[in-house]
Amino acid sequence: MSTPAPNSPFIYMAPLRGITDALFRRVYTRHFSGVDAVLAPFIIPHPQAIQSKKLLKDIIPEANVSGLKLIPQLLNSSADDFLAVAARIHDLGYDEVNWNLGCPAPMVAKKKRGSGLLPYPDEIESLLEKVMPRLKPRLSIKMRLGYRDYEESMELLPRLNKYPLAEIIIHPRLGTQLYKGKASPEHFSSRMDHTRHTLVYNGDIVSLESFTELQEKLPGIDRWMIGRGLVADPLLPEKIKGIKIPEEQKQKRLTLFHDELYAAMKENLSGPGHLLGRMKQVWPYFIDSFPEKKKQLKKIIKASTETKYLEAVEAVISKE
Repeated sequence: MSTPAPNSPFIYMAPLRGITDALFRRVYTRHFSGVDAVLAPFIIPHPQAIQSKKLLKDIIPEANVSGLKLIPQLLNSSADDFLAVAARIHDLGYDEVNWNLGCPAPMVAKKKRGSGLLPYPDEIESLLEKVMPRLKPRLSIKMRLGYRDYEESMELLPRLNKYPLAEIIIHPRLGTQLYKGKASPEHFSSRMDHTRHTLVYNGDIVSLESFTELQEKLPGIDRWMIGRGLVADPLLPEKIKGIKIPEEQKQKRLTLFHDELYAAMKENLSGPGHLLGRMKQVWPYFIDSFPEKKKQLKKIIKASTETKYLEAVEAVISKE
């Protein structure tokens, strides 16, 4: 692989729950470059499970990629639980944790977690006042521009200026949008003067063209997070970094990536049902790497056995 151009943008792999776990990250980085750091899918600290090894299974160092910065993420609104899990994460060798104020899932938001906490800046500040003096690792925040209203971020961001945050990652949608409609780089841009913190842009980076357009709209941003667009086109970070990819290599690399991911999941998961379920979570995005074969996605999703699944996949990734 070629080396990236100098002064290239800093790229995070976004957390996609059920997809970008430690296994996916290991396989991905064996086949593709361009990602500088990873935000792990969120951990929910339950008081009765804080001492459980299972809670931190996805972020134990030996299960992850050596040399690639990994930032664990917490989805929590209890200061005591937050501090307890953050201390365990710090003991594993991590110097930063991220607080999830962005998850839009209704079951999460209605409990005033994730983006559901954004309408309550006093409660966000209350947790930070309790946590920050005792927190061992640095803290970053991943948030949306609001849950119901864009003004929620206008209210919150200036309040965060007094805290020594590592950075703030902003997905410029509302929580109530889930992932529907378009992200709003315009609203993101209008918030840039209201924070002293380093900002990371996350949302709708699905191609080199969409990235270039965002760069032009947001000239002050040089840190970017890519989630669904990275799974749809695993080569996208390399394209953004200016790494030249010979056309004849693209299909081969994508095929090898799929085959190793499938083999690794088969080895690590319990039974074909679990295996096929996990691979079928990847394919609604990954099919975008084979635009001329999109009609075949239905066969992959309907495949009821490994044999039928592999036959359907072969029809997609074959050159014919």
